[in-house]
Amino acid sequence: MSYTKKRWLILTASCFINLCIGSLYAWSVLAGPMAEYLGGLKGVTLTAKDLAIVFTLANSVGPITMIAGGKINDTLGPKIVVLLGGMMFGGGMFLSGFADSVGFLIVTYSLLLGLGLGMVYGATISTCIKFFPDKRGLVGGLTTSTFGISSVIIPPIAAMIISATGPTTAFKVIGAAFIVIIGISSLFIEKCPADFVPEGFIPPAAVSGGKKTDSKDWKAMLATPEFYVMITMLTCGAFAALMFIPMISPIAQNMIGISPTAATAAVSTLALFNVFGRVFAGSISDRIGRINTLAAACVFSVLGLVLLYMAKEGDIALFYVGISIIGICFGAFMGVFPGFTADQFGPRYNSVNYGIMFIGFALAGYAGPSILNHIYGGSGSYNKAFLIAMVFSAAGLLLTFLYRMLKKRQ
Repeated sequence: MSYTKKRWLILTASCFINLCIGSLYAWSVLAGPMAEYLGGLKGVTLTAKDLAIVFTLANSVGPITMIAGGKINDTLGPKIVVLLGGMMFGGGMFLSGFADSVGFLIVTYSLLLGLGLGMVYGATISTCIKFFPDKRGLVGGLTTSTFGISSVIIPPIAAMIISATGPTTAFKVIGAAFIVIIGISSLFIEKCPADFVPEGFIPPAAVSGGKKTDSKDWKAMLATPEFYVMITMLTCGAFAALMFIPMISPIAQNMIGISPTAATAAVSTLALFNVFGRVFAGSISDRIGRINTLAAACVFSVLGLVLLYMAKEGDIALFYVGISIIGICFGAFMGVFPGFTADQFGPRYNSVNYGIMFIGFALAGYAGPSILNHIYGGSGSYNKAFLIAMVFSAAGLLLTFLYRMLKKRQ
């Protein structure tokens, strides 16, 4: 089978793998019952907020192994990276079912699972981007969207297991299943040949008669001003959604007055529009350009935040429209940036380069929830957090113009 055809099998396997590791965002469903369980063991009262550090760290350590795994990916191929990372991710989830303290969860869920996620996520996305130079936006959207849709599929499954047997069993069952699925799917992952060009595709440089630009390694990438603009842009673009994703259920309950059961719909709504944004924006960026797509996402993100700022108790429709827009805009950044990085610095070293770029996402994932918890803890209101997120989104828009200026000078 030619690589032009085989690449679709590799893409399918990658999507199944990302569907598993995207369960990181099911934490909002697992956190409450696990806090209650751990509190019962210690004879104290714990809430999901007390376990927020577990998710924050898990969301922050990924770039470490994206970079280290990216180097292995570029030399030995992605199969070994995905297999090892998948065992870490599934093993971390499984071992979390034996947790008897927050510290135990930090080791198993935050570190083992989080580091495994970084290895797998970086390898699958970078590999697919290399196999699809003709559809980088679309493929970036598809591979990241399956990661996002996991937060729609896994929470109901986890909730069902929790209601029947408790949170510890949910961790064990889900973790064991993911070890098997990722292990089997990794067998279909292959390294993209350095000179691969899909049948019928003519690279843009060849069309224009220009000289093909060499791919930049991480050192050359760090020497460019574009990198610093792009990584800051990613931080600003992801900030708003990452501020709210782990706490969207409590926000819906405390701000709008939605019941805990109904608040799960808010989690699913944000996740669904996040998935839609990744595929739609990724596909659109192949036509109108990456930077134009990202600029539009920043503008609409501010609009969504304004609606959330205006929403009061009982404003259910306004709240849902706001989080839907935020979900689409977050999806746009996550779907477009893998291809954006490969466009700017070349596909050859994209495994490591995108891993470094992903530090911007990790910074947003750490700062966002921390700022939200600090603001709500001090004032009992989320309004100031919405205003701060608006500033970040507006800064992201300004950075798109700065990026254009740098490209124009070249």
